[in-house]
Amino acid sequence: MNNRTDKQPASRSSLQAFLAEQESRSLLRFITCGSVDDGKSTLIGRLLHDTQLLMEDQLARLTADSKRFGTRNGELDFALLVDGLAAEREQGITIDVAYRFFSTEKRKFVVADCPGHEQYTRNMATGASTVDLAVVLVDAGKGLLTQTRRHSYIVSLLGIRHVIVAINKMDLVDYDRETFDRLAEGYRALADSLGVENVYCVPVSALEGDNVIGASDNTPWYTGPSLLELLETIQIEPPEATDAARFPVQWVNRPDQNFRGFAGTLVAGTMRPGDEVSILPSGRRTRIRSILGTRSELEEAHAGQPVTLALTEEVDVSRGDVIVSARDPLEAADQFAVHLLWMTDEPLLPGRYYKLRLATRTVNAHIMEIKHKVDVNTQQELAARRLHLNEVGYCTLATDEDIAFAPFDQQPSLGSFILIDRQTNATIGAGIIDFALRRASNIHVQHIEVDKESRARIKGQMPRCLWFTGLSGSGKSTIANQVEKRLHARGYHSYILDGDNVRHGLNEDLGFTDADRVENIRRVAEVSKLMTDAGLIVLVSFISPFREERRMARELFDENEFFEVFIDTPLEVAEQRDTKGLYAKARAGKIPNFTGISSPYEPPENPEIHLQTVDTDPDELAERVIEILGLER
Repeated sequence: MNNRTDKQPASRSSLQAFLAEQESRSLLRFITCGSVDDGKSTLIGRLLHDTQLLMEDQLARLTADSKRFGTRNGELDFALLVDGLAAEREQGITIDVAYRFFSTEKRKFVVADCPGHEQYTRNMATGASTVDLAVVLVDAGKGLLTQTRRHSYIVSLLGIRHVIVAINKMDLVDYDRETFDRLAEGYRALADSLGVENVYCVPVSALEGDNVIGASDNTPWYTGPSLLELLETIQIEPPEATDAARFPVQWVNRPDQNFRGFAGTLVAGTMRPGDEVSILPSGRRTRIRSILGTRSELEEAHAGQPVTLALTEEVDVSRGDVIVSARDPLEAADQFAVHLLWMTDEPLLPGRYYKLRLATRTVNAHIMEIKHKVDVNTQQELAARRLHLNEVGYCTLATDEDIAFAPFDQQPSLGSFILIDRQTNATIGAGIIDFALRRASNIHVQHIEVDKESRARIKGQMPRCLWFTGLSGSGKSTIANQVEKRLHARGYHSYILDGDNVRHGLNEDLGFTDADRVENIRRVAEVSKLMTDAGLIVLVSFISPFREERRMARELFDENEFFEVFIDTPLEVAEQRDTKGLYAKARAGKIPNFTGISSPYEPPENPEIHLQTVDTDPDELAERVIEILGLER
């Protein structure tokens, strides 16, 4: 039993008619967003209650929760309908995105109630990524706040072109028309600067129900539609129809030796057996042999359908590839101009490698340059060398291999991505692709016939990279120098890349911020890779304080080529050895970002060679490296 006005169908035919009628109603996906305590959850709860869409058990639970957690002295607290987490109820805030479905006689709705707290901006961006419309709440007493502007910027960035501005808590300003007009005018100016095309402003009181479902007697000066009337009648332009098929491969289906299919969801266009398709990023062409639905073969597949494709030829297709219409293929590239929202406390450092996931493809990626960050209050472009939590930047991004993509404004599902921390697997950023950088498609790997093996063979050695890492004063350079002397005496071809020496040339433009340290190691790792490709044994002596950059360096090399040599010296011993007085200056605050004092050192977890230097002669340690590597000829 429930409070809905819809009557239960009494027969199979009436049930079928009921289901057909429900199916024919259009679906609108929207979010509620804005600053904290603007009343988003209360507004959704009021909508559900006043449209008589609550079951009796839901109403009973709301009544009980209102007495236990509510803020209205036992009266119904509508926010509790969507604040589902225990922490949300206890604190009276929204943390996670709460999704709710409801329907009226005119339309069906899926609403995402998004958190307003700044630290949960990442959840708001998640909720906004799949909707048609945003309801932005503005507290009539507080006005347009920073988080209101930030959410509005994200709304515009994600291509949402319809915004309803619910100027809430009008009851607290005595339903003052001048207050409403001032806030509505201010938001329209913000929307114009962001490129949001359609803005509708409504004075509401979610708590009292004014202008939520119908017109309110408290605002006789407002003659526009109520919030629900707007939601029911706003016409959302459908995405531009296209026959250009776009099919990201999610899974290779190989139940036995007689069948090999490619499962996924068709995100755009149509596909039919016999269609010629291209596999990206390889560019190999073939045709569709058959299309399998959930129960049978299909003569045609449409956008939004999950299907399995069988191809006429045994071509190489893997998870993350995109099968597209050969008549209208996608571009594939490895460098892009992107807008990026940073979502974690640790800052974004250009040069540091992260995982990038676009559709079903996951690759390694790094930010090459932050062109600028955006002031969410003024939309001013500001210079930046890093991005902090909730900041938006315009960046250039590079991936370690080509990926098929579409600009976000043409195909959102193939133009949006997330960045993932490679250690924790946490999502730390979300972005959209504007376009591929022109130089990315003009630069190709040049085939060179004399390869690494040939260069190494003529030298009679196996190329290797010995990566010496440790604190300043640990003895890295001393031990690396002794190792190279022994290699030279034995007839090996080697070269030392020393941190201080490289900073006098290749890296003279870099300082000692975290971002500069990351770029310092990235450049040296690339040079080291070239030296091993030349057949050399290269010894790299750098503090290299961050594990992630040492991991990045390791991944450039072939198996058994990279040896991490941890020069393990306690900080107090390194300070005692410091003939240059650097530690003393750092402790006095004269050298900022000094490793071990004001900047962290992350010791290796599983180094190939672990050398403890206390009470051990550098010559003995160097000889141990030679022995471990088996270079005693």
